[in-house]
Parts: sequence; structure tokens; C-alpha cells
Amino acid sequence: MAFDIEMIEKMYANMASRVDKARELVGRPLTLTEKILYAHLWDGTPSSVFTRGKDYVDFAPDRVACQDATAQMALLQFMHAGKSKVAVPTTVHCDHLIQAKDGAKTDLAFANSQSKEVFDFLSSVSNKYGIGFWKPGSGIIHQIVLENYAFPGGMMIGTDSHTVNAGGLGMLAIGVGGADAVDVMSGMSWELKFPKLIGVKLTGKLSGWSSPKDVILRVADILTVKGGTGAVVEYFGEGAINMSCTGKGTICNMGAEIGATTSTFGYDDSMRRYLAATGRQDVVNAADKVADYLTGDAAVYADPAKYFDQVIEINLSELEPYINGPFTPDRGTPVSRMKEEAAANGWPIKVEWGLIGSCTNSSYEDMSRAASIVEQAVAHGISPKAEFGINPGSEQIRYTIERDGIIATFEKMGTKVFTNACGPCIGQWDRAGADKGEKNTIVHSFNRNFSKRADGNPNTHAFVTSPEMVAALAISGRLDFNPLTDTLLNDKGEMVKLLPPKGDELPSKGFDVEDAGFQAPAEDGSGVQVAVSETSDRLQLLAPFAAWDGKNIMGAKLLIKAFGKCTTDHISMAGPWLRFRGHLDNISNNMLIGAENAFNQKANSVKNQLTGAYDTVPAVARAYKAAGISSVVIGDQNYGEGSSREHAAMEPRFLGVKAVLVKSFARIHETNLKKQGMLGLTFANEADYDKIQEDDTINFTDLVDFAPGKPLTLEFAHADGSKDIILANHTYNDSQIGWFVAGSALNLIAAGKA
Repeated sequence: MAFDIEMIEKMYANMASRVDKARELVGRPLTLTEKILYAHLWDGTPSSVFTRGKDYVDFAPDRVACQDATAQMALLQFMHAGKSKVAVPTTVHCDHLIQAKDGAKTDLAFANSQSKEVFDFLSSVSNKYGIGFWKPGSGIIHQIVLENYAFPGGMMIGTDSHTVNAGGLGMLAIGVGGADAVDVMSGMSWELKFPKLIGVKLTGKLSGWSSPKDVILRVADILTVKGGTGAVVEYFGEGAINMSCTGKGTICNMGAEIGATTSTFGYDDSMRRYLAATGRQDVVNAADKVADYLTGDAAVYADPAKYFDQVIEINLSELEPYINGPFTPDRGTPVSRMKEEAAANGWPIKVEWGLIGSCTNSSYEDMSRAASIVEQAVAHGISPKAEFGINPGSEQIRYTIERDGIIATFEKMGTKVFTNACGPCIGQWDRAGADKGEKNTIVHSFNRNFSKRADGNPNTHAFVTSPEMVAALAISGRLDFNPLTDTLLNDKGEMVKLLPPKGDELPSKGFDVEDAGFQAPAEDGSGVQVAVSETSDRLQLLAPFAAWDGKNIMGAKLLIKAFGKCTTDHISMAGPWLRFRGHLDNISNNMLIGAENAFNQKANSVKNQLTGAYDTVPAVARAYKAAGISSVVIGDQNYGEGSSREHAAMEPRFLGVKAVLVKSFARIHETNLKKQGMLGLTFANEADYDKIQEDDTINFTDLVDFAPGKPLTLEFAHADGSKDIILANHTYNDSQIGWFVAGSALNLIAAGKA
């Protein structure tokens, strides 16, 4: 039986009437996305029509999921909300704080020792407040959600940008910051701007070396890292129906890399098969009763240009494998063009490591298809030229692939099996020699490949591709190896051509596991004690941020003018810093240390206007804060791209930054800034970015008149006595301005005013 089957059946019981009413109001057929949105309105039955990309709407998500790195801050905030139990089903998953180094057994034991304080805190808070807890080693949050909680037509939010993975089971699953999660866990509505819609029509059928991963790598190449901002991507067509459920999950997962709010697929037989295989036939039975409401209307898919804001069509029968990168997931190169692209750009051809796993590609199907390539190499006497590592997606996956001999196949090639956790994908990789900073190439099946993300080395060229292509490239040891046309030399001196991968969509013997790693919460958690030591360097109870004083901000100093790509990895790095995610003061020592200063082209080196000396970004911010001076951050396009981590908003807030003024924001980061009581602003004229000077003092001349739709006027006073007046746009509505006035959204919740 599925978790929360009563909740699922209740949602389905209301869906038909709500969707029918929405269709009547809108006066046309509906996409799947619209059906799910209108079925989850906070006010229940629809009574009005919402404008895409304009109207803010209150929703009632069905559930919340948190991973351990973000859960710490989310639960520290929830403890301030004054609630005795979460209002909707919620889970916490321990997958980020486990470093990959020596192998699963050793690495998991080390993590349980090193992070015991944090795991114990998360376990006790979960036990107290009615939250399901998945222990370290149980698996990666998004794979576990797909296996246990996702269901067609549902809506969920999660404190990780790749929450969108659950779209593979027909959900609208959306990544958010911890403050948004606290709202929903506290029994409040969740606000989202009604999204625009991008339709992706998939025709034909995948075959040979092509895989679902290549679909999203191609879409990323088309739309770029910000092309999906403010939109939901809905996939449909015969190609979608012909794809496995976990393959759909892979595509939705990497929708985060195009900035999309989320991605989804309509309910079909692949989802029925997956739900049944994972012990949820009861969900199938319930979903089948409303199956027509769990996919887009036929008229929509017959003439998609009439119903979507943008339509992309991809013929899967013609799609070749893609290898995206380096340093950005939207730079796509078909495998047939990699030889010339690598040569033209000077990319290192030798592949040092091949890594398979992460929340994006760690299913049974992924592992079995990659193993089929390894099996061929072993059978033909081909020795791998690169090192090889895998991260199974969950303990259920690991147990099953060990039972079916897949792990044994990998190990024949010397593969290192890491813990069922994120590992190298989020910088939790103790890679030998990475500290040397040597220029090198790795290939992986992860979702992101920003500079320094996997191993901390800025010269590591990371390329994203499918698990089967990772296996082929790692075996060959060459980035420009094309398994569709090229051959490999075996130990007998023979030239061998690898056959296309083969793998089972689902295990023929069914899934199996001895201990999945789940801890159910106490029925009554009132007696559970949650302890946080005052001397801990890992955990710190939160103090409320100060409310706005009602005055214009005057005399603020420029902290940094960030140049170019500034992701949440640049603003608040992961890797070794993950250990401080529950301690705001300590984690703030990584604030913006990866951002490039536009004035000296250096990272973590900015001018302290009080002394004239250059220092680290956190040190200068702390100096301004100690002197009672506010500061401002300036940024470029798509500022805050990447992870949902709200630390990238909380750290500047904690260190006295009052406003972030950029050319454009990534959706989640802009919301996170608003939730923490900060000003997230955009240049009315992007060219004004060039007017900002290193010694600027900033005055907000009309903040006292802060109102929806009204730009703010900022005066930039330069060191030579001249000034520039710059208009800054914003997207704050009345309730969001209320967050700013109160000091944060959490302050309103704690005061019982939200």
C-alpha cells in the first residue's frame, strides 16, 4: 500500500469537479499543467481565470520533501512557527552529507560519525513534528520520492531544485526554499506566479544509444539555462508514451537546468507499470478512475500551438546521444560532433573519471543499461582507461541490482560503488589529486557541471551525458569516442565495436530490499525533546531578522558587483561547506566567495570602502555590519541559477545586505530573497549595470513608498562626487511587501499574522 493513500484518494475525489469548473471558466480545453494547478487552488473550486506569467496564486500542495542539507534550516525555521505537527505529509531525506571517497561501507560509517549531531537533530525534529525520516544510506531524496510518494496529478514542493524529478510520475513537483516549505508545513497556502506553458512534443521512439537523458540535453541546448524561467514544461506525444517512467523522471529532473518551474508528463501505462512494481497498485486503481483528468485534453495535444506559449518538437527516432558541457549544462554537443568541438575548444580529450548516479540517473533501468556496456567490455577483454564510480539511487535499487548481479558486473571493471547518496553530484567527493588544480576531463550522468561543483577543481571539465555513454567514454578513456561508429582495442589486439546498450525498464524479479531506511514518526511527538548545543559549530538556533524601520535605506555600500554567471554555488558553495548548513553564522563565511568581482576579475576579493583595502567578501560584509552600514549586491543575468538553497539568501540577509540588484533572477532565488525580507530588484535598464562603480554609496530615495508595480529609485553616489539615478523594477505584491516590512515571512508566521 502507498504512503498517504487516503490523501491521494481525497485529492482524486475532488479533481474532476474542479477541473470541469476550470474548463468551463477558461472556455477551452486544458493542458495537464492547468488541470493540476486548478485542482490545487487554496480556495478549492475555481472561481476565476488566472493570467499566465502575471497573477500570483495561492495553492495547496499535497506534500513536502526536504533533503538533509536544506532540511536543517527549514526545520530550524519551522520550530519558530509554533506548530505541534506538520499540516501536510512531509519527509526528510539524509543524502547530501555523505562524502564519496573509499566506497559505500567506509564512507557511510564516516558520515554517520562526522554528522551524527545533525542526523540526530533531523531525526528528533522529524519524530516530534510528525515527519517521515529517511536515514543516511537510504537513498537520494528524489529517487525515494519517485519510489514511494509521487503520484499522477499531485502537487508537491521540496527544498531542493530537483524536486521536479517527480514529474516523471505525472506530478507538478516544484523546488522551493525552506521558508516556502515552512509555510506549507504550517498549514498555510503556497504562493506561485501562474506559470507560462512550454509544450514539448515527442515523436518517434528512442533506440540504439539514445536515451531519455538525450531528450533533456537537447532541450537544454535549445532553451538555455534560463529559457524555461517562469514556465512549466509539459511533454506529450507518442514518444512520451513510449518512454519508461524513470526515463520521464530523468527528463523532468534536468528541467531545473533550464530554469523551468517544473516539468511533467501525462498519466500512461509506463506510470501504471512503475507504480505497480513499487507496491502501489492502490494508486493505480485510484488514478484509473480519473485517468482522463491526469493528462492534457486531446484537443490540446492535437493542436499544441493554440494552447502553449511555446512548442518544441523532437523526433526521438532521429535523436543522437548528446554530451553537454563543460561548465554549463546547456552547451550541447551531439556525439558525432564532439571530436571537432573538443579540438576547436581545447578541451582535454583524456577522460579521467566516469560517474553514474545522482538523482537524475540512478534507476534500475539506468544501472542495467550502463552495466550492459561494462559487460561487453569485460567479455571482450577491454580494460577501462578511466576510473569508474556509481551511486545507486536508493537502498531498494542497490539491493535489487546486487541481487541481479549488476553490481558484480560493474565491479569486474574495478568500479567503485559509493553510498546511496548524492556524492560527487553536489561536491561531496574527496577526489584524490583534485587539490592540484590540474586541467582534466570527467564525464558523468549528473545534472549540473558548474565550475568546481564536483571536485572543487576549477580546471575540471565536467561533461553531462547518459549513463550508457558515461560507461562507453570511461571505458575508451576519450571524450571524442563515438560508440556508434568507433572501435576499441582489446587485450588480444582485436578491434571491437560496442553494441547498443540493453536494460530492463523494471526488474523482472521485482524490487526487493531488507531495510529501506525509513523511520516513521511518533504518533504523539509532544514528549520528544530537540536539543541544540549552544557551543555547536554545526547547528544554531535562529534569531528573527529585524523588521524594516520604515525609512529609506541611506548610505549603503556596494559589497560586490558580480560579473557573469553567479549561481547559488557561487553565492553559497556546497562541498565541504555542507557541514555548516544548520549554522547560519558559520555558513555565512562562504557568502559569495565564488563570485567574480567585476572590478578586478578575482573571486572573493572586494574593496572595503572603510579601509580602502581588499578582503574576502564575508569579511567586508561583516565589517560593514559591525559599523552599522547596510550593503548592496549587484549581479548579472539569471542571478541565483541552480540549487534551491535558501542559504544563498539567508547569508546576505544575516550579514547586512539589504538589496540584490541584478539584470535578471532565477525564479527560486528571487523568491528566497523575498521570503527573508530582502529587496530583490532588477535593472529597469540593463545597461545601468555598467554605471555601477567600485566605491559607490547607494541611497534608496523612495523606499517609503514601496508598492506593487512601482519601480524604486536608487541613487548611486560615486567617489568623484558624481551621481547616477537608476530605476529598479521589482515583482513584489502586497503580501510580499508585508514580508519585507515584517523582516521576513517567518516573522509573520511566528506572530500568527500570515
